[in-house]
Amino acid sequence: MTPCPAFDDCHSRRHLLAGAARAGLGVAILDAVAGAVTGTAGAAPPAADFGNVICLFMKGALSHIDTFDPKPGRDEQGETEVIQTAVPGVSFGGSMTRLAARADRLAVVRSLSTETGAHEQGIYTMRTAYAPLGSIQHPALGAWALHAAGKKSRELPGYVLVGNGNEHPGAGFLDPKLSPVPVADPRLGLENTRRPAYLSQTNFERRLALADRIDRDFRRAYAGPQVEAYNQMVAEAIRLLGSDDLAAFDLSREPAAVRSRYGDTPFAQGCLLARRLVEAGVRFVEVEFGGWDMHRELFAELPAKAAQLDAAMATLLDDLADRGLLASTLVVLVSEFGRSPRINENAGRDHHPAVFSAVLAGKGIRGGVVHGASDERGHSPAADGVSVADFNTTIAAAAGLPYEREFFAPNGRPFKIGGGGKPIATVLA
Repeated sequence: MTPCPAFDDCHSRRHLLAGAARAGLGVAILDAVAGAVTGTAGAAPPAADFGNVICLFMKGALSHIDTFDPKPGRDEQGETEVIQTAVPGVSFGGSMTRLAARADRLAVVRSLSTETGAHEQGIYTMRTAYAPLGSIQHPALGAWALHAAGKKSRELPGYVLVGNGNEHPGAGFLDPKLSPVPVADPRLGLENTRRPAYLSQTNFERRLALADRIDRDFRRAYAGPQVEAYNQMVAEAIRLLGSDDLAAFDLSREPAAVRSRYGDTPFAQGCLLARRLVEAGVRFVEVEFGGWDMHRELFAELPAKAAQLDAAMATLLDDLADRGLLASTLVVLVSEFGRSPRINENAGRDHHPAVFSAVLAGKGIRGGVVHGASDERGHSPAADGVSVADFNTTIAAAAGLPYEREFFAPNGRPFKIGGGGKPIATVLA
């Protein structure tokens, strides 16, 4: 594709438009759908069997030994108890009681490894399946999903990120309209979606018309995919402002008993919001849960945090199953890397990219499976090692995305959804 002429002008213009929209139109939601304009890959045909994906991202590096890959009887296990799951011969850390009871629904990958022990790079790699490069921004998996399968709902965004989303890769080199819409606090829903009290519908429409006239010459001079993508984002944001579908973001519409079952924490309520969103037609939802970077006092801090994860994810799986959505929704639990088997002098565990665990359930996944193994200490893969690209390609395969097809970035380089890895056949249904 041909890059946008005078890219700096286009980039500045995009920010000018966003600022004008905020100040003049009273539409702060435009910030939520704006993304970096870096280029557009060729459109893909819809994926016929694509359902929904909910990705639960444990930011900070979840300890595999204390959750999904315990080492009973070893010094490395420390103070974390070990419990048996519903699958014979498979054990979890002691805080994962509810997920242990549902292990027959889960596929646990115990031999993931990555090449970086730095948080920012590790998170980027896990979200995109590619190592960060200075020359290009890779799309997150959710952006790829929308690119390949399209939106399900005309009104709602196709990709939502629940959490702060700091340094999220977004749409990368794909259309900026494929970037996730951020929801900082699930209990507040999608904020800034109502006109200010001083702005009537008539005045709002007048301001939209004025903005359109002001922008007309620019659109003619710089016509191209990037400008058109931004115009589409603006149109979608404005349409969403008046949509009844915004109710999907309102957790107050859920019975108190349902909200209580998930748990009264941002992550737990984020899982409930994810269920509401996929039920309403959002294809891909990420829910962040930070605070796993436990270099000290891990055995004091992890049990309560892991219990929050356990209750929320188990309830999410039950809720999806009860509503007939689990067969069409892939649930992924992942972190950027693991934590060291060695317990440090501060009673914590340090960064450990050599081996860690992840969990899959739902669409396209065979439950009651453990793939791969770490060694007896939990230090390195001992069998059936899995790369980040392999894992992301497995997500793409389970979700029905065209992971074998090559897509070309604006610089002409080919990329694949999932990073060109090999799907883990043992976990796929």
